Amino acid sequence: MYAIVEACGRQYKVQEGETVYFEKLDTEEGKKVSFDKVILVSDEGKVQVGNPYVAGAKVEGKVVSNGRGKKILVFKYKAKKNERKIRGHRQDYTKVEITSIKLKAEKAEKVEKKEDSEKANKTEKAEKVAKTTKATK
Repeated sequence: MYAIVEACGRQYKVQEGETVYFEKLDTEEGKKVSFDKVILVSDEGKVQVGNPYVAGAKVEGKVVSNGRGKKILVFKYKAKKNERKIRGHRQDYTKVEITSIKLKAEKAEKVEKKEDSEKANKTEKAEKVAKTTKATK
């Protein structure tokens, strides 16, 4: 089972038991975190896509650590002008271990039951129409 979650202005693919590096979240180490903006949930081939988010879906995790990434050097250069600049950047991140992906199955079951009852009603109506047309002939 996996889900695609929108957090920190980006989309992340997460699975249970996996550790994911998110951009800096304002939570302390050891605290629980939950993501409500779930875009897609896939469970054993059954895919639910939200419009824009899946209703009732929730991804929960535990903050493992907060830290900073490796330094990235940014080098700016203009030819023939003796102009050179070197800047560095380290991105803050939050390491989160995904503990569970929850999905409200009640709504999905109700929708399936409703569809089944609609099909049954259509077949009953078709049988009644067939009987009445045979009776009139």
